Amino acid sequence: MSRIGKKPVAMPSGVSAEVSGQTIEVKGPKGTRSFRATDDVTLTVEDSAITVTPRGKSKRARQQWGMSRTMIENLVTGVTTGFKKELEIQGVGYRAAINGNTLRLNLGLSHDVDYVAPEGVTVTAPKQTEIVVEGIDEQLVGQVAANIRAWRKPEPYKGKGIRYKGEFVFRKEGKKK
Repeated sequence: MSRIGKKPVAMPSGVSAEVSGQTIEVKGPKGTRSFRATDDVTLTVEDSAITVTPRGKSKRARQQWGMSRTMIENLVTGVTTGFKKELEIQGVGYRAAINGNTLRLNLGLSHDVDYVAPEGVTVTAPKQTEIVVEGIDEQLVGQVAANIRAWRKPEPYKGKGIRYKGEFVFRKEGKKK
């Protein structure tokens, strides 16, 4: 039994959901998102909750049950509060700046890195050493943050690079004489 799938997804005020076949569309104050579920589950919208139930007792139906419920919960969270990933830059001379929707990173390379944010995601740099990625699609926000981090991952000797806020970087001891 899926413990996650059993729980209905609550819809806060200002959010509406519409099911047509296997596609659910959720509208809220921040925008509209949709998700297409597999044929292994049934989606129903009641008063102020969305319920997902499996069609059958197969392993795949039970897997899709929990996954579909989580995806729908992410749609509701995205259109109400949105998702946010914060990145920190550490290293002498490493910094970030915003020009329109382009993030310019100075990471000690022979050139500056220009990263154009995709549609649906806003990238801001409140300080030269901080980057904030926000949007209503959790997967896209996480992917943009990972792409930015990939330009200079934190290295284990000095800890220089781009890391998620609060991320622990395991430090190694350098050479001994």
